[in-house]
Amino acid sequence: MKKTTTKTTAKKSAPAPKLMKGTDVVVKCLENEGVDTIFAYPGGSIIDMHNALTRTKKIRVVLPRHEQGGGFMAQGYARATGKVGVCMATSGPGAMNLLTAISDAYMDSVPLVAITGQVFQSLIGKSAFQETDVFGMTLPVVKHSYLVLDANDLPQTIKEAFLIAKSGRPGPVLIDIPKDVQQQMIAPNFDAKPDLPGLQKIPHADDTALEKLLELVSQSKQPVIYAGGGIVSAGAAKELDAFSKYFDIPVANTLMGIGTVNPLEDKNLYWFGMHGTYAGNSAVLNSDLLLAFGTRFSDRITGAVSKFAPHAKVVHLDIDFAEQNKNVKVFLGVHSEIKYALRRMLELAKKNKTPKPDLSKWLDQVKCWKTRYPFPFSYRQRKNLTSQEAISALYKVSGDNVVVTTGVGQHQMWTPQNFVFTKPRQFISSLGAGTMGFGLPSAIGVKAARPEANVVDIDGDGSFQMNIQEMATAVAEKLPVKVLLLNNQFLGMVMQWEDMMYGGTRGNTDLSLDPKNPGGPENLGAIYPNYEKIAEGYGWASKRVSKREELEGAMREMLDSKIPYLLEVVVEHDEHVLPFIPPGKSAQDIIVECPSCPKFKGCDIAKHK
Repeated sequence: MKKTTTKTTAKKSAPAPKLMKGTDVVVKCLENEGVDTIFAYPGGSIIDMHNALTRTKKIRVVLPRHEQGGGFMAQGYARATGKVGVCMATSGPGAMNLLTAISDAYMDSVPLVAITGQVFQSLIGKSAFQETDVFGMTLPVVKHSYLVLDANDLPQTIKEAFLIAKSGRPGPVLIDIPKDVQQQMIAPNFDAKPDLPGLQKIPHADDTALEKLLELVSQSKQPVIYAGGGIVSAGAAKELDAFSKYFDIPVANTLMGIGTVNPLEDKNLYWFGMHGTYAGNSAVLNSDLLLAFGTRFSDRITGAVSKFAPHAKVVHLDIDFAEQNKNVKVFLGVHSEIKYALRRMLELAKKNKTPKPDLSKWLDQVKCWKTRYPFPFSYRQRKNLTSQEAISALYKVSGDNVVVTTGVGQHQMWTPQNFVFTKPRQFISSLGAGTMGFGLPSAIGVKAARPEANVVDIDGDGSFQMNIQEMATAVAEKLPVKVLLLNNQFLGMVMQWEDMMYGGTRGNTDLSLDPKNPGGPENLGAIYPNYEKIAEGYGWASKRVSKREELEGAMREMLDSKIPYLLEVVVEHDEHVLPFIPPGKSAQDIIVECPSCPKFKGCDIAKHK
């Protein structure tokens, strides 16, 4: 009998899992989320993260010169693309410097993930060097905050943070990571699933609610669509345009929503609110149906709520249910993702042959308002250059082919008044928080995200100086942004309120070196600081302009520059932004012009109702 033998094969043991440092896990997680750029400033509690970032070939690290600048750069990146912007800072003052940018993103619903270093866990709560409770401090201005106490939680936490930031109504998320967690060695589980039982599914309104909205449209005689930033966030500009054209309903945008429809179309109203168009404010005031799509009824839009669209049935269609009836009581609230709702309403209207209202008389009235006070807005000719002239020249020379960021102040309002924006994500500004210093760093973020775009920051001398150090970042990172600096030597918007409501008394709004010998078009030698020398020191090209005949040529030179360029335009200091709806007033009280007091010294608003 043949003898058989059995060969036994020893079972090989599985290889030991590869250990990774916590910071390398974070970097890998960011790569997995598709992050290609991070705006990050180093420090003691975040040095391990920067060390890990030196090993990635997928993520560009942009080094700002101030953490707030980095936060605004991340915002510019997010606002220009719709992707999540990422910024990073160390503990204590570094994290605190991010707070303004985080709260700014919260107000304007910008998707942002902010990563901060924290002191060792053993030191938390003991007033350690550079310790602050950034987790607690950010709670009112984020969608969610994380304090990670175990590196094994990092993959799940980062997945959740990005999901929260971009889902539903976008917004900022904070991840605070103690130094010992950054240094912890683990075998990471990159397949960890998010665990967010409280995260709501994207709401889609049922047909019954949408058909009720369509019925109101059919019954209306003077409808207006009030479209906000939610249209931009949802990428629903085409759907909005199609819906408005199908029923021939005029569209009035918020500043967050401009560019979602063509403002030069006959029926459209551009933007409305405190400094918006006369036609837009008049149409909303006299509407019988106000369709609020993707917006939140901010005070700069409504003015006195009791007088806002007083004859209208207000319909609010928004993804954030908490906004409904918060500021304005509505006739019909529809909780839905806006892109789906607009598309589905158009389908239902065609399927059900929903009657279209006869809006011929209403559109004639709209045309009348637009003819009386057209846009781009007119401005009075002055002996010297004005900010409005400079912005109009940029619009003319650029052919609308630029992305514009702004600081905050008069120039922020004059920009959309004199540069007509026709595309979403073309006008990028701090609108809910109104944060001075936003313009330059956000322009750098836009340029990092969209290197092919010509990016211009329209800024005032007060706002520009709040983050002027980021001129260095533009050069170091080879991001040739342009700055159109409107230099009036004043905090212009506060000065305007002083003139219109405080009898012209100056309360520390004069930025000139010597108020008795101010700079300006008549006294160029006294202008302080010397921006041409500052630009030279940072490696920027620059030019100062004070004469009309120089303006358009200088604009072309700026736009054609291959390196960062600062064009300083010295302008009249006592211009005012009109139209203007005073605080606490309504569109009934709009001030369009004031020939009896051209400088508005001690202007009595009551005379101009």
